[in-house]
Amino acid sequence: MTDTAAHAPPAQTPARTGRHSPTREQLDSWRTFLRAHATITRALETELVAEQKLSLAAYDVLVQLAEAPDRRLRMTELADAVLLSRSGVTRLVDRLEKSGLVARCPVESDGRGVAAELTQAGLLRLRTASRTHLYGIVRYFVEKLDGEELGALERISRRLAE
Repeated sequence: MTDTAAHAPPAQTPARTGRHSPTREQLDSWRTFLRAHATITRALETELVAEQKLSLAAYDVLVQLAEAPDRRLRMTELADAVLLSRSGVTRLVDRLEKSGLVARCPVESDGRGVAAELTQAGLLRLRTASRTHLYGIVRYFVEKLDGEELGALERISRRLAE
């Protein structure tokens, strides 16, 4: 938390404002936020599938595993990291395992636990796909905003994610 955030007044919640539904302007902000997210996500997904034959969710799994200690995460941790249900991440890991990009392995400290581990082939595939994905981030996101706007958006997004 920054010094300014520590001294900022609390956000106005419905309990504080007496309102139980957003104003028209607040709804417009919400819908614009959702539309922007969906537009960028759809563009990134389309490019990854067209150029790399990899879904955005699969790419995200590979990134999460690449950044994890020993390139391995418990299936439950992976599901939380990629914001998928446990069954959704299980099906996705099944497909990635069949492609040789991910391997399942036991969790040493838990006889029943299962982890997903990024294979060398998965790491190489991620490196190739990253070129497409990172270029898309620059084109659809970074180039649309200046440095001040990017900083403000990061601060706002951090607050929303808390």
